[in-house]
Parts: sequence; structure tokens; C-alpha cells
Amino acid sequence: MSHAIINEASQKRNYPFITFILFWCGLTLLTSMYITIPLTSVFLEEFHITLDQTSWIGSSFSLCYALGCLLYGPISDKYGRKVLMVVSISVLTVITFMIGFVHSYHALVVLRAIQGLVAAAFAPISLVYAGEMFPPNKRVTVVGFISTGLLMAGIIGQLFSGIINELLGWNAIFLILGVVYLFSAVLVIIALPKEEQEKSTEHIWSKFKQIKKLFYQPQLLLCFSVTFMLLFTLVGMYTILGSYLSSPKFGLSSDQILYVRAVGIIGMLIAFFVGSISKRFGALNVMRAGLGLSAAGLFLLGFCTSLPAVVIMSVLFVTGIAVVSPVIISLISQKAGNARGTAISFNAFILFLGASAGPIVSVQLLKTGMLTMSFIILSVFLLIGLGVSFFLRSAAPAQSK
Repeated sequence: MSHAIINEASQKRNYPFITFILFWCGLTLLTSMYITIPLTSVFLEEFHITLDQTSWIGSSFSLCYALGCLLYGPISDKYGRKVLMVVSISVLTVITFMIGFVHSYHALVVLRAIQGLVAAAFAPISLVYAGEMFPPNKRVTVVGFISTGLLMAGIIGQLFSGIINELLGWNAIFLILGVVYLFSAVLVIIALPKEEQEKSTEHIWSKFKQIKKLFYQPQLLLCFSVTFMLLFTLVGMYTILGSYLSSPKFGLSSDQILYVRAVGIIGMLIAFFVGSISKRFGALNVMRAGLGLSAAGLFLLGFCTSLPAVVIMSVLFVTGIAVVSPVIISLISQKAGNARGTAISFNAFILFLGASAGPIVSVQLLKTGMLTMSFIILSVFLLIGLGVSFFLRSAAPAQSK
């Protein structure tokens, strides 16, 4: 009887619209991580701070986002996926509006940290939610869409903040985002169906203990190490790219740099098709190709002497990252077995730990003044990830014990 009700409910679901909501929310929520990348010079002038201090306006968000990813998997097991997503977006709306009225560096860093901690509930939980709500034949596709939204946020966030800052000032960026989040919260409340699975009766602490078990699975550890490289190099590359394009070598204005960033969206569109590509060529082969492509694009970027070459190399780099991201999530989901939810949440923690380290390391590289070498150093991290990928196996899913 209960199975019949669940099957009937599944047939009535509007999967394309649910996919759009998850894609939209992943895209808009994660733009908050990247909106400060083009504002380095603005914050330097506004708050009279050092270059190191400006990096913390971005890193405070991503570091707390990473920490939040560890918390919300077990909490959603206990209280439900949709409930947590609704609470996350609602609180995020309030915090984002608050940042729009800030005029103090320290208050901005603190609120950005809280913003990251709250925003962290959505992305990993949406991936687990999709795995539970979608039939097996649709899961890789919806994960590809969510991953595309998360990756596109890296460029959309920079474009949005750059344009709004030029027109209305940096505070307006957060006020407009607050309106967007309010709309998104209403959308999730009204249109996302509640999951049918019964909430866990286990104590929350027992769920947190599952994280420790992940460290006893070497294949998962290899996946996590590759994951770290993705946003570490993506955020790092765009942090350095602004200085590279404004240097005497190219002499671009802030508006022209925005156009170069925008072209990177082309490379991210491939994530929509990664599911079908992986089925044809194999997930591991596709992941290795993506890592190799990204490493090559990033390495050659520093040697480009013309703007078209820079654009092409940046697109190749982003394309590779967009290929690897959904594949690594799929591999982790397979290898984690019963600990799938915990593993995906921990993977998100590692992913955004890389995003936290990206701007900090990039600022240190920029201080050397050797921009070409900065791109080369970042490409080495991707080459390490490529080397690690050859130790991964296409094996049967592991069962948590």
C-alpha cells in the first residue's frame, strides 16, 4: 500500500521543474562566495586595509561554508532535507540584507562568515535530496545540473558584483541578492515536494561518527584529494586573472576583465552533458581527461601573449573543471555505499575548503609579482590530482560498517 502511494506520488512529480529549482538555488546561493573576488580594490579603498585582509572577506565565507557542510548532512538525516533547505535560505536572506547595510571591515568579515555557515546547508543537501527524490535513470542528469549551477556561480557571481558595483556600489550587491534569496525561499517552500523517507531515529551524534569511517576507505580519500583541487584552482585562477589582465601586458579595464570572466560560462555548459559522456567513455576516463584539460589550460594561460589566447585557455580550464565536478560526486556516491549522504557532505566540506585556500594562496603568489609562475604553480596542483586519479578504480560500492 505504502509503495503504491510512493509510486503514484513519483509519477505526479514535475522532475524538470524540480531540477530547475535545485539548479537555480545552487547557482544563486553560491554566487555569494564569489561576489567579493572583483571587489579587492574597492575594499582596499573603502576600509583602508591590506591585501591580506581583503582575502579574508572571501575566505571567511568559504571556510565557514566548508565547516557547515560537515554539520548539515547528519542534521538533515534527523529532521528532513526540505526543512533544512527552507531554514537555510530563509536565514540566509536575513543575513544578506544585513550585509547590505554594513560599513565596517570587521563586521563584514563576521557576517560573511555567518553567511557562509548558513548557505552551506543547501548544496550538499540538495545533492542527497536529488538522489532520494529522482529515479535512478534521472539522477546523473540532475546532479549534472546542480553541479553546473554551483560552478556557474563562480562566474555569474563575479559578473553580477562587478556590474552592480559599477552602477550602484558594493552594498547594493547584497541588497539585491537578499531579494533574490527571498524569491528562492518562496519557490522552495511552494514547489519542492517533501521527501517521503522517514526521518532517522538515531541520535545525531551517531551520524557524525560516520565521518570517521570515511577515513578507512582509501578510494574515498583519493576522491576527496581530487575534489580539493577543483575550487582551489578555480577561485585561485580568477583571483590572479584580474591582476594578470590589468597588468601592463594587457592593460584591460575592470569592465573588459568582466567580459573575459563571462566567456568562461561557455566551458561550464558541458556539465549538462557529462552524464551521457561518462556512460559512453567511462567515468574515470572522463575525469582524467577533464583534469588534464584543466591543467593544460591553466599552465598555458601564463604564457599567452594575446587576449584571444587568454580567453581560449581560460575556457579550456573551466571546461575541465566542469567535467570533473559531477563525475567525482557520482564516484563518491557509488563508493560510499550506505554512508552516501555523509560522504557527499564531507566531499562538499573538502571542496569548499579548497575554495577557502584558493584566494589566500593566490594573494601570496600575487605578492611575488611573477604572474606566469602563479598560473604554473596552480596547474601543478591539477597535475597532482590527475596523478591521483590513476589510483582510482571502478569498483562496486562500498558498504559502511
